[in-house]
This record gives sequence, structure tokens and C-alpha cells, in this order.
Amino acid sequence: MDLGLKGKSAVVLGGTRGIGQAIAATLAGEGANVAVCARNAEQVAATVAELRASGVRATGSAVDVTDGAALKSWIDGVAKEFGGIDMLFSNAGAMAQGNDVASWEQNFRPDVIGAVHAFEAARPFLETSGETTGDAAFVIISSVSAAQADAAGSYGPIKAALIHMAKGLARQYAKKKIRVNVVSPGTVYFKGGVWNMVEQNMPKRYEDALARNPTGRMATPQEIANAAVFLASPVSSFTTGSNLVVDGGISNRVNF
Repeated sequence: MDLGLKGKSAVVLGGTRGIGQAIAATLAGEGANVAVCARNAEQVAATVAELRASGVRATGSAVDVTDGAALKSWIDGVAKEFGGIDMLFSNAGAMAQGNDVASWEQNFRPDVIGAVHAFEAARPFLETSGETTGDAAFVIISSVSAAQADAAGSYGPIKAALIHMAKGLARQYAKKKIRVNVVSPGTVYFKGGVWNMVEQNMPKRYEDALARNPTGRMATPQEIANAAVFLASPVSSFTTGSNLVVDGGISNRVNF
């Protein structure tokens, strides 16, 4: 299916590993120009090189998404280089699991504040895209942990805040033709990722997680990226304010 993304421009926060990297590569495969940021400059450079090799315009920089001024400066530069921004993907996150103050702050700043900074910086360009093309998009990566609580922790509530924020933004900016949606993955496995580390260091916990999923496996980053890019594309032009759970059935709640 042609998603109608050829020639459009996208910004991907946390775009050098796992889900973010898969989103960037999928966008490039659809012919979109892609800008990525992350904290590791070497990983950014490698990702940009891979994207350019696919034949699209690509750029990137090492940016701390919690630094609003730095993020705005970078996004402004991307918009100038690409001639605008049509899609924004917020995938940066800390994944701290504790319930102590430090863990709450560690999750809150990149996940929530980073998303807020990014949207505020990209909003003028998304509004222009919405006005000229009729469709601009902001997609946030959350988690099924937003709606599940076996014990107190900071990770799930922070992810829940993103879903609530997205719904409000979706309604507020619908008239500006900016759609805002969320993808909530379950467990996602890739080399160097969290579940790969759990597999190596806590094999029993890893096996238990596999056993909880009726599919008997974890998602690949590509499976999450497919959902995110679809939601951002004009093919999904009437979908806004939604939270798409992509978890292989590991959660047992009913998604009304």
C-alpha cells in the first residue's frame, strides 16, 4: 500500500535505536525525508548515513529533548532544511522502573517534557502543513503499562500522561488539520534493548514475560513502527485522538 508519504518530511525523537530507528527507516522506505535526534552523536551519524543510502534526504543531531531551547533550535533548522515538517514522532524515553523520586523525574523529563517541547517547537510547521496539504501528524509512543499496575511505579503513570495529553491535543488542533495519535506497544525485543538485557541477566523474568503473551513472542521494532507510520500517514486521515495498542494480546483489558 502506498501511504502517500513520498516527499513529506518527518522528525523522529529517539530515532537511532529500536522503535525509533524502525520508524525512521520505514518513513524513508515510503519516500519521506527524515530527521532524527538522540543523545549519542555516533549513533545519529550512522542512522543518517543509512537513511541517506535509501535515497531520501536525511539529517540528524545529538540533542537532549529535555533542553527546550536546544530542541527548538534543531527543529527550526530541520524545517528550514526540508522546507517544512509534516510529521512528528515522539519516541524518546528513559524507561526507569522505580517508584522513587529520581525514577519519576528520570521518566517525566524525556517522556513528557520532551514531547511537550517537541510539539511546541514543531507546531507552527505542522500547522502550515495542515493548512497547505490538509493533513499533519504527531504520533507518540506510549506503552500498555499505562493501563496496568501490579505495583507502584513511575513508568506506567508517565506513559498514561502521554495518552491523556495526546487526546487533548487531538481535539484542540483538529481544526488546524493536525492529527495526534498514540501507539502503545507491549514487550518489544531487539538486540541491545531492555528485553535483550533482561534475557541475558534475568532469564526467568524474560521467560515469564514470553509466557504471558498468547502469541508466545515479543514484538519487533518494525511491527510497532508499521503502526506508527500508518497513523501518521494520509491513509489514516480520519484517525485522531486514538491509542492503538500493539501488544500481541499480552494485556487483558478491553479497549473501548
